[in-house]
Amino acid sequence: MRWRNPLRSLTLRLTLVYMALFYGSIGLMLGVSYFGGVWRPLQEVERRIQVESDEMVSVYARDGRDALIRALERRAATPRGRLPYHVLVARGGGVVAANLIDWPRVAGREWRRYEFGTYATGAEEEHEAVVRDVALAGGYRLIVGLDTEDLDEREDLILEALSWGLGMTLALGVIGGLVMTFAVAQRLESINRAARAVIAGDLSGRVALRGSGDDFDQLATTLNEMLSRIEQLVASISRVSDNIAHELRTPLTRLRAELEELADPATPSVEHHARTAAALEEAARLQSMFEALLRIARLQSGEQPALTTVNLRPLVEDAVEWHRPAAEARDQSLTLTSDPDVLVAGDRDLIFQMVSNLLDNALKFSPPGGRIEVAVAADASGPALVVRDNGPGIPHGERQRVFERFYRTRTEGVGGFGLGLSLVDAAAKRIGASIHLSDAEPGLQATVRFRPA
Repeated sequence: MRWRNPLRSLTLRLTLVYMALFYGSIGLMLGVSYFGGVWRPLQEVERRIQVESDEMVSVYARDGRDALIRALERRAATPRGRLPYHVLVARGGGVVAANLIDWPRVAGREWRRYEFGTYATGAEEEHEAVVRDVALAGGYRLIVGLDTEDLDEREDLILEALSWGLGMTLALGVIGGLVMTFAVAQRLESINRAARAVIAGDLSGRVALRGSGDDFDQLATTLNEMLSRIEQLVASISRVSDNIAHELRTPLTRLRAELEELADPATPSVEHHARTAAALEEAARLQSMFEALLRIARLQSGEQPALTTVNLRPLVEDAVEWHRPAAEARDQSLTLTSDPDVLVAGDRDLIFQMVSNLLDNALKFSPPGGRIEVAVAADASGPALVVRDNGPGIPHGERQRVFERFYRTRTEGVGGFGLGLSLVDAAAKRIGASIHLSDAEPGLQATVRFRPA
């Protein structure tokens, strides 16, 4: 198997797309979790600190430093859910009031997140907090904050899940994509091998099935059916070509012999008329053969005719009357029974051609004094045309082959090219009808099932 750029693989590209979508879904999920579990609670904490710090600033402005210290102590003694932190620093850096071990020594941004050391619970602990750093009149500096250790842990958990999730997704996605690409490439390569074999002229190759019933097995089954059909068609074309060569050899040889006799100055003039008639007869047979082949080819490759509603009874009556003189010349009985109106979907000319060919076959293969019965009726299976004769019939093993062009049963004394039933079969398929041959005991029964109108 030739190496191909992996990025040109549809499977790998789809894997990358799904990975991107999966990444996006993970990011969206963790983003929603972060928004609801960290960001919004932090906004609530900041709003609470804003209110409490503004209250402390008001106490200092109204009642002075000592009142502020008492207010900070009351706040520290009555926590509401989150541990409250505070530091009040004088102009020279001296601590006036605090429940923290350390804090930012240099004033910076007004709002910040900071990991403080505290003894608020009786032992030294490290806690993450959100604080507001406010400058007061007289050079004092007030830091007011609330504990956010739980939010910090939640944030770390979300970020850790994001990093691990994305990393594992990347690794598994790449491995899975490569494995899937390789597996799909193997299945596609088996299809490519079969296709290349067909291109090389070997129509016997088939795509291997794994028996899994998956999409590739279904595709392989369809392709194998197509290859079988192509093989049959090519074999049929080969047989038709051989048959055409065989069928043409005899009449062309006879025609050439007749023309050579006509061209010979020694040929008596009285023989010229007979020779000319024989040559014309052979030319007419050849013309008839090629016209039949051309009709079959047009039926098999032409566009689907526009179907109309056709009443079978008058059409079959016309065909029967057309063939009645030939039946009478052989002392044969030709009868028709029909329901009053049997409407089918079809093409009038094609149906007439089908009926004529079936009647012609029945007349040829029935013995002198024989009988041909034609019936038109509609039953539970739909409208049908039945033509029965009491001739030699067709052996069961040959009933499908008689639809092949130039195939003829071993019947003595019966002329023809072996194209009549091929023409009937091609016409039936064009209008969506079906033909079935069965034993009439004795003779043959041909049943044509039409689509109801």
